[in-house]
Amino acid sequence: MTEQTARQKAGELTREQVADYLRANPDFFVEQDELLRSLTLPHDSGRAISLVERQVHLFREQRDTLRSELVELVSIARHNDRLFEKSKRLLMQVIEARNLTDMASAIDDSIRGDFGLDAASVLLFSDADKAGQSQGALHIVDEKQARERLGSLLEGDRAVCGHFGESERAFLFPNRDEPIASVALMPLRHEGLVGVFAVGSCKQGYFDQSMGSLFLSYISDTLSRLLPPVLKRHGTEAATVSDLTVESGQG
Repeated sequence: MTEQTARQKAGELTREQVADYLRANPDFFVEQDELLRSLTLPHDSGRAISLVERQVHLFREQRDTLRSELVELVSIARHNDRLFEKSKRLLMQVIEARNLTDMASAIDDSIRGDFGLDAASVLLFSDADKAGQSQGALHIVDEKQARERLGSLLEGDRAVCGHFGESERAFLFPNRDEPIASVALMPLRHEGLVGVFAVGSCKQGYFDQSMGSLFLSYISDTLSRLLPPVLKRHGTEAATVSDLTVESGQG
């Protein structure tokens, strides 16, 4: 026979039963003023306090906790609002750009100026014969080489943040005097993998796996739709200019 069963047979109430009764009858003390005044609880200060004082103390603690959570939520909302405005400005500039050169400038200026980061890089995948061209933050790279250098970083659909290997960072951010220490990377996907969008900081640990990536994904989703058609048009225009140059030389 358990102690609880023995108490029940002896007519004693257990703590759980008393607690359950009070939960089911929260107005029990309304007509029990004398009993309420006689109940005391230990306080952090060492003195005994009444049940009412204890309730007031708990309500104040709950209020302070809720107030702190509200302040944090408001701060997060303001931060997200600023990020949204910066992202919107960047994408509007990219949409209004007339060519790859303007797009590259818009991306580079926004990431370093508006977002306060040290570097931005957009790698667009192409065939080996078209790879090697760079324009500011835009780099045309061989897809096979990119897969060899970046490997599993290209497999997911979400942003990857943290400390990348030296080879990976050098591939993402070529020709830099000051090396990038921390990276956030997002594959560009639209009807397949078309490239990579990455932002970097020279501060160690600036990006980590716990950080949110909503706005990085938002920018990447838009770039993945805007850039490939412009790259294709850029290649056609370059070929046309080359043909005209050859014809002019022959003439």
